[in-house]
Amino acid sequence: MKIATFWHEGNRKVGLLSADCTSVAPLLLQPTGADSGALALIEAMAAGSPFPETGAPVPLSSVRLDAPLPRPRRDIFCVGKNYREHAKEFAQSGFDTSLSKPGDDVPTHPIIFSKLPESVIAPGAPIRMPVGVSEAIDYEAELAVVIGRGGRGISAAKAMEHVWGYTIVNDVTARDWQQRHKQWLMGKSFDTFCPMGPWLVTADEMDGTDTRVRCWVNDELRQDGRTCDLIFDVATLIETISAGITLYPGDLIATGTPVGVGIGFQPPKYLKAGDRVRIEIDGIGVLENPVE
Repeated sequence: MKIATFWHEGNRKVGLLSADCTSVAPLLLQPTGADSGALALIEAMAAGSPFPETGAPVPLSSVRLDAPLPRPRRDIFCVGKNYREHAKEFAQSGFDTSLSKPGDDVPTHPIIFSKLPESVIAPGAPIRMPVGVSEAIDYEAELAVVIGRGGRGISAAKAMEHVWGYTIVNDVTARDWQQRHKQWLMGKSFDTFCPMGPWLVTADEMDGTDTRVRCWVNDELRQDGRTCDLIFDVATLIETISAGITLYPGDLIATGTPVGVGIGFQPPKYLKAGDRVRIEIDGIGVLENPVE
């Protein structure tokens, strides 16, 4: 099933999309449940509550989509250099501060960093260029995993049992800040630097371990990869993160981006005002945001 967070008649709601994605039926959550978007549903289901009843469906064209998790419960876990060809393009760019020796471009262990929850924006909302702060703004199309059942010390063999579903994120990055500060939190967490959506898709409806990830800037296809080519698959990522950190329902793991980011071109193709970034992941849908 597909679960959307949306605005309708001045209220934020969470709803179940129709099979053809033309209408959405609001879920009858607790009075303040929709304030946290789909997180309320995920937490309720993790606690053993039945799936809520639905109200009368409304046309999807009559609502405004929000990010499915408008303010995640905490930082988004992100994975750097998780496709081999992207790892190589990043190493060759001269901006990769994770390199410690020649030949270190493809990591032997997952590189985990985070983005602040406040960087999340909705489908269609503008990615805002930080004028006077950075002009080296890049895009990164990524499949994001949504945790449904929490835990610590989760084995790779059991990890997929903890996946509630998937969504799309754009891991927007200020490359110069990423290089300057020798770590990735700052350059990844500017306001508006995490477009998310258009909705969540449950794990029983799609195979996140092998799906296609594409990204266009305007009409130019920049990225085209498959999640089966991840260096560290979803199960390994969950095992790695949960080894010492307890995962909770609603936690997000952005799994990394394929080759074709702006910094990989000569000269780099950074985002500029007036651009539109369109990301499509098979089984989920399309996330599109303008740049201002």
